[in-house]
Amino acid sequence: MINRETELLEKLEAELNLKALQIKSLLTITQAINENISKEGLYNMYRSFLSWEMGIQKMALFIRSEDLEWECVTSINFDEANTHLVLPTVLSQERLYTLTDKDPATLSGFDIIIPVYHKQSPIGYSLIGGIKNKEDLYNKIQFITTITNVIAVAIENKRLFKQQLERDKIEKDMALASEVQKMLIPQDMPNSDDYEVDLVYQPHSDIGGDYIDVIKFGKDKFSLCIADISGKGIAAALLMANFQATMKSLIFQYRDMETFVYALNESVFKITKSERFITLFIAEIDITKKTMTYINAGHYPPLLYNDGEIIHLNKGTTVIGAFEKLPMIEETTLSLSDNAFLLAFTDGLADIKNNKEEYFDEAYLKPFLEKHKDKTPKAFNEKLMETLLNYKGKNAYVDDIAILTCKVK
Repeated sequence: MINRETELLEKLEAELNLKALQIKSLLTITQAINENISKEGLYNMYRSFLSWEMGIQKMALFIRSEDLEWECVTSINFDEANTHLVLPTVLSQERLYTLTDKDPATLSGFDIIIPVYHKQSPIGYSLIGGIKNKEDLYNKIQFITTITNVIAVAIENKRLFKQQLERDKIEKDMALASEVQKMLIPQDMPNSDDYEVDLVYQPHSDIGGDYIDVIKFGKDKFSLCIADISGKGIAAALLMANFQATMKSLIFQYRDMETFVYALNESVFKITKSERFITLFIAEIDITKKTMTYINAGHYPPLLYNDGEIIHLNKGTTVIGAFEKLPMIEETTLSLSDNAFLLAFTDGLADIKNNKEEYFDEAYLKPFLEKHKDKTPKAFNEKLMETLLNYKGKNAYVDDIAILTCKVK
């Protein structure tokens, strides 16, 4: 009888010691998580707990990396080079799995696989083997499962928190870039009794890759510029800001348009190294001489209604920034008739489709220009945007839209 009571007391004492150990371990890990210990610190705590406190002889913990690939982050007596060999079996388990002799030989020495799920998605797997003390095995496995869940969820929360921080930073950067970009687009048009200029700028997302500018050289001379920068996002916005600064610096330095475009291309190429390029249309209008000199650098040809006909302004050179030296360049000067009307735009306008999958290209633009050429540039643009809205119907805008119109009275 005494021996029986002694055994029961010893068993009870062992259970109490195990519970005390479990509570202490949980408190230690929870405190470490609350103190925002590093991932490596958590992995070390997990390995030490299983090895020293639970007597585990073999272990491998798999957690998703930042790029969502599974990797072995900590282990005991496991060759991590074999990760790719054990993963197929590990990732196929949705609940606690007991390994048998039928499982791959690479899993030899492991007894169980503990999967950890969060919102129906796996976030961790732990391979456990070689428990020295088999007494009260069920409770030990249950506690190891609890610790594994706590560790895996903490690591997943760290990953999600880092993602959120990065997302917030990107959103702030995008908002700042959007504000910078808006400041680069002219707000007040240099209109006079002799001419009128108006523009529309509608980025497809918060940050677009289109650029419009109007630069005055005096009372009766000014330049119009419209450009489309390859790519989107912050990189395009930064390139746009640099492009504007470079252009405004060079345009007053080189009054000859050909030389200016050559210099502009060299400056852009130094920045982009041909990884990005810019399509550009630039024109200088002299109201006194009633002339327009232009260069089209790979841009969608603007339309000029002049002296009763529509002219495609397609002469010039190739895109800016693609080559260190422009292979050729052609500057063209045209005489302007009374009420000549210029319509320049980026390809976001011509890429708009209706429900019949028809593009709003020249087949629609030319008749539209002929019909509404007598309007002011502002009224013309308003009517054009209204027409585009009706034309596309439920289809979304697929790209940035920039429109620049000018009328010589």
